[in-house]
Amino acid sequence: MGTFMGVYLPCLQNIFGVILFLRLTWVVGTAGVLQAFAIVLICCCCVSTALAPGDHLNVATGGSYFMISRALGPEFGGAVGLCFYLGTTFAAAMYILGAIEIFLVYIVPRAAIFRSDDALKEAAAMLNNMRVYGTAFLVLMVLVVFIGVRYVNKFASLFLACVIVSILAIYAGAIKSSFAPPHFPVCMLGNRTLSSRHIDVCSKTKEINNMTVPSKLWRFFCNSSQFFNATCDEYFVHNNVTSIQGIPGLASGIITENLWSNYLPKGEIIEKPSAKSSDVLGSLNHEYVLVDITTSFTLLVGIFFPSVTGIMAGSNRSGDLKDAQKSIPIGTILAILTTSFVYLSNVVLFGACIEGVVLRDKFGDAVKGNLVVGTLSWPSPWVIVIGSFFSTCGAGLQSLTGAPRLLQAIAKDNIIPFLRVFGHSKANGEPTWALLLTAAIAELGILIASLDLVAPILSMFFLMCYLFVNLACALQTLLRTPNWRPRFRYYHWALSFMGMSICLALMFISSWYYAIVAMVIAGMIYKYIEYQGAEKEWGDGIRGLSLSAARFALLRLEEGPPHTKNWRPQLLVLLKLDEDLHVKHPRLLTFASQLKAGKGLTIVGSVIVGNFLENYGEALAAEQTIKHLMEAEKVKGFCQLVVAAKLREGISHLIQSCGLGGMKHNTVVMGWPNGWRQSEDARAWKTFIGTVRVTTAAHLALLVAKNISFFPSNVEQFSEGNIDVWWIVHDGGMLMLLPFLLKQHKNQKSWKLFWALQ
Repeated sequence: MGTFMGVYLPCLQNIFGVILFLRLTWVVGTAGVLQAFAIVLICCCCVSTALAPGDHLNVATGGSYFMISRALGPEFGGAVGLCFYLGTTFAAAMYILGAIEIFLVYIVPRAAIFRSDDALKEAAAMLNNMRVYGTAFLVLMVLVVFIGVRYVNKFASLFLACVIVSILAIYAGAIKSSFAPPHFPVCMLGNRTLSSRHIDVCSKTKEINNMTVPSKLWRFFCNSSQFFNATCDEYFVHNNVTSIQGIPGLASGIITENLWSNYLPKGEIIEKPSAKSSDVLGSLNHEYVLVDITTSFTLLVGIFFPSVTGIMAGSNRSGDLKDAQKSIPIGTILAILTTSFVYLSNVVLFGACIEGVVLRDKFGDAVKGNLVVGTLSWPSPWVIVIGSFFSTCGAGLQSLTGAPRLLQAIAKDNIIPFLRVFGHSKANGEPTWALLLTAAIAELGILIASLDLVAPILSMFFLMCYLFVNLACALQTLLRTPNWRPRFRYYHWALSFMGMSICLALMFISSWYYAIVAMVIAGMIYKYIEYQGAEKEWGDGIRGLSLSAARFALLRLEEGPPHTKNWRPQLLVLLKLDEDLHVKHPRLLTFASQLKAGKGLTIVGSVIVGNFLENYGEALAAEQTIKHLMEAEKVKGFCQLVVAAKLREGISHLIQSCGLGGMKHNTVVMGWPNGWRQSEDARAWKTFIGTVRVTTAAHLALLVAKNISFFPSNVEQFSEGNIDVWWIVHDGGMLMLLPFLLKQHKNQKSWKLFWALQ
């Protein structure tokens, strides 16, 4: 596929969604044109920085997960991949809830199963309707995806056409409103907005057969349907009922009133600040249009952000593109520019055409239950209602199609063992088990039943994904990784760092507690993969970062010798191997483990006598044996094996060459040559004496352990014991330091020191 069909249109379809039609007008009315413009601009800039991946990689199934896991390693890839999967799954729930809201509120309100005459319980009844219908829609969509994804792809073009037609209808309506605004009157009591769902006329009275009688509005605010002996609400008595134009039009100048924010707590009445009103409180009547949720700038950021996700649609199809390196950046940037223009221009158009109280009316109660953005559209509000319903259903199907494949890609990589079952699929490749798990998680989002509560959840997961995409790109660029060759000429690592910072800031701006929960989930998955030991190794950037940090630290160590206060034994432990390449004195490693307690440098060395070309295999086997023994004895260090013609030469090579730069040993640990007096082979004591001489010549400390086989193991527990220190040779305090270090180990914490000075 080319740039247009393979990247541009899929990105448009994934970016435009339910928030544009159901919540953008409310965001503009609540935040004001200026702050709403800032919210949209920040969110668009945030996603536009995550463009580098995919233009040089053949991104297989899994999309951004594939990119992150191959760039940052399986631990980061698994953690962020699962977060991205959860975000995509909750996106399916959000789209389904949006479709149900359109269906029950604007298309067929009578289809509601649960109803309540009590206005206080009406919201709870609506949530139950959302749960029932949402579950039914979810089951239906899962069946469609289960039967075959080809049906979803066939309808994709139709759903995209619905989106485009709906957006064009908004622009056509905005242009038409400049000379012929649509007639949508809004009934006001003083400066308070009244719901038009239950009133017949916007007046306190009405004329019937040349007689003035009370209207329905009178009955809502007075305790009697008669003029006489009626006790009415004080605010109702002192204020007039007026009607204002809900859509004043582009030339009305209403934008000056809509520039500024109007954040309100839950339960407050939506008011028009510029309208006249008597300074009387009155009672709270449910015929007013009320705020259904406490609003703030941070809440609106979390609700709006899902409407700009979907930029990975091109990267996810990298394998199907004719020229991915060209198509992905061009198509994605064009899609982002198009959607950003649509969102930003709609913010201005909504503020310039629609009355502020109508913008803040989330469910269109003031305009007889019409979809607010539909009141502006031309030729009919039904164009937006039907178009948004089908586009939302299509986006939900796309999410239910993509999420199982993402989970299947993670499971097939086998980096998380308990997900292995979700890597299986039907004969045609459809991930059945992954689809069932996706449906179960999406059902949790549907049970929440509120679009405004689900949106911030998936915002966290998408923001975390984009954050790590930017981190991966910046890291690969700064480390100059050979396989990282983005050809997009305008890419720079500073853009990735800026995007990473924006993502992190937006996470905590929109919801700090959701951000912490998302990070904890990702951290737990990361540690789990690390603990299990990922079987895959893709040459990740974290290893490159570790190498760069190690190089920097080693160069710093070269600047000078350590101060006396920082001196501690950095060990070179010399082990002797028998004919079967087994360690003769493994308790030397026990001693080293208890002496070091994981701090500082420990190098375990040994020598194999022979020719390197002939004994290379033996050297590898011996090295593995020593590493396993080090792991068993909990020695954190390195293994160094040397093949030499003579044992003394090999030991000399180890003492001279082990370590790197400033990270070198300063102490040699070796065993006492047992039975050297009775041995007929003089090489035993000569090797020992030679080692002492080489160590002295290298100005290193020497620790010789005699009867090391009696040294307590790491698993032995002693309630009490003694360490006798015979300080005979004045060695600068070395003999005083060793018992102190040994006492730091848990086995010797309760031991006592006895000193003998001479």
